[in-house]
Amino acid sequence: MEISTIGLDLAKSVFQLHGVDTAGNGVFRKALRRRQILPFFAELSPCLVGIEACGTSHYWARELIRLGHEVRLMPPAYVKPYVKRGKTDAADAEAICEAVSRPTMRFVPVKSAEQQAALALHRTRDLLVKQRTQLVNMIRGLLAEFGIEMARGLHHALALAKRLAAGEAPEVPLLAERIVAGLARQIGDLQVRLTALEKELLAWHRSSELSQRLATIPGVGVISATALAASVIEPERFRSGRQFAASLGLTPLANCSGGKERLGKISRMGDRYLRRLLVIGMTSLVRRAKAKPDSVDPRLAAMLQRRPPRVVTVAAANRTARVAWAIMTKGGTYRTPIMVAA
Repeated sequence: MEISTIGLDLAKSVFQLHGVDTAGNGVFRKALRRRQILPFFAELSPCLVGIEACGTSHYWARELIRLGHEVRLMPPAYVKPYVKRGKTDAADAEAICEAVSRPTMRFVPVKSAEQQAALALHRTRDLLVKQRTQLVNMIRGLLAEFGIEMARGLHHALALAKRLAAGEAPEVPLLAERIVAGLARQIGDLQVRLTALEKELLAWHRSSELSQRLATIPGVGVISATALAASVIEPERFRSGRQFAASLGLTPLANCSGGKERLGKISRMGDRYLRRLLVIGMTSLVRRAKAKPDSVDPRLAAMLQRRPPRVVTVAAANRTARVAWAIMTKGGTYRTPIMVAA
């Protein structure tokens, strides 16, 4: 019995496997407990293993690669069309086994443990930022109930939280004062943890030559540069910068039929975290262009005169993704374009 391809459907405890031979005939279909997976694959001859790119998939891919197998990760959305009927673990494993053998299938590169550790910093920081925003909005809403308005802006919110934690609360009832002061102390604790995480990211950035080159792009700071360097593996698998931008969901969604081309809003597919970082960075750049046009690329200032700011922001994020792809694949740093006077 020669097994050529295996579809592995990951789970928390019980994993489903579907194996076929070189002719595509089904050889086995079985469920294994978590502790049985590695011993089972250790006894097999090297074969192709397909896995959906999901939680824990990179860990299992690295472990199976160490055993000599060829592992390919696939986006779940690309596997779904191969599910014949119903939703079962066995059907999913069979669909994975079928999808991984398709010549036109797109695969996800396997991340190393170091890259996942860097991304863990990003995910944790993103979570803490969301929690800080929730707490600030909570305090703003509570104070508004007593006729007190909090100034907009994070620095104003942090300054007020510091005063509230020190007991310098406005004229509010004692019970509300204790609640608001508790929320303010929680914001202070989050800010300390965020500062520590950002120092870790800065240290990783200084140790990564690619991240430092990406940070030369206008509107791309330490956070965006480290996220791109840790997330994008094998950028050369994209044929062009446009394809890379499309993988981040920064290109129009096509709806073409009958010879008619219809382009809608951006597709918002792919890594939403990278897309959000690029859009936030370009939002800052657009604001600077509106305030000080001479400090940015003249093409950006000219575009703001023709298009709405939000359209320009997304277009600039698309262009930044293309520039980042060029830097990752061809080396070098960002060079400011030379504008020739007419």
